[in-house]
Amino acid sequence: MKPTKEFVDGVCRKLVDEGKLIEAGWAGLKFTAIPDDASALQLNEMRMAFFAGAQHLFASIMGILEPDAEPTDTDLRRMDAINRELDRFLEEFKLRHAKPGGSA
Repeated sequence: MKPTKEFVDGVCRKLVDEGKLIEAGWAGLKFTAIPDDASALQLNEMRMAFFAGAQHLFASIMGILEPDAEPTDTDLRRMDAINRELDRFLEEFKLRHAKPGGSA
């Protein structure tokens, strides 16, 4: 049985307060989209992939920013492109994993 949204939000909030933003994202994904019967190996591999993606994104952002102190137009365009890409992913994720609304 999947935990409630309130439980997941509480766990994530606690982790963020501890300075573990990426771990909070992983916990949210694990609780909402990974089957309860996933093996320890599968969970470990998925966590590694999740963190690898986060590390890639962060390192890429840090690597593409212009060396000026203030963000340049190019920096803003690149950040906007990342935002759009992640928004598309989130919509796809919701379609696959969101619980249907309404009643029957």
